[in-house]
Amino acid sequence: MKRLGLVGGISWVSSIDYYRYINEGVNSELGGLNFADCLMYSINFGAVQERGWGHALPLLLDACQRLQAGGAEGIVLCANTAHFHAEAIRAEVPLPLIHIVDATVTEVHRQGLKTVGVLGTKFVMESDLYGKGFRDTGIKALVPDRQESRDRIQETLKEELGKGIFRDETKAFYLEEMVALRERGAEGIVLGCTEIPLFIEQDDFDHPVFDTLKIHAQAAVRFALTGKA
Repeated sequence: MKRLGLVGGISWVSSIDYYRYINEGVNSELGGLNFADCLMYSINFGAVQERGWGHALPLLLDACQRLQAGGAEGIVLCANTAHFHAEAIRAEVPLPLIHIVDATVTEVHRQGLKTVGVLGTKFVMESDLYGKGFRDTGIKALVPDRQESRDRIQETLKEELGKGIFRDETKAFYLEEMVALRERGAEGIVLGCTEIPLFIEQDDFDHPVFDTLKIHAQAAVRFALTGKA
């Protein structure tokens, strides 16, 4: 089994589910008392927020290098937005990096969808992080078209979900945005922030919902068991 290096703390509330899903996935495949061989380095998310994601690379690189020094054989960045720095990390850390966008695009493509909506941080929604990956497989990616909607999603991720605070009115707002994306042609919704699946799940919506945390964790399990990123 390959040893996984998890960069957690972005935020800690979703890092818990990464640890759980990966261990459950390994046990489901191997049975008995077999669980994941893994390390987790949990960074101080406040330092990322203080510097801004554009300046987060040194913190993420430090975490990855510490995991490499501890014997990790593959890197899992436990957050969508952290993948803005994936290529820079790959250039500095000679370990396979299991990419959340690659795993998610593969799953959407497997299900045959042609248009999806993406919810996530402003950095995810207003960048080409998911757009390029989907375009390369002939899939169109939509995000909320109103700036105020994207701003409110960002605020709730920062001030509520990232702190483990889940409000009914916030969930209702997210579901309204998902309906708006569906009305614009989205055949499914990608939950492109690992905190969103903590309070939105498939039973809440009548079109496919893609939990990027769970998809990413499953990809990490495959790497751990097969060595293929």
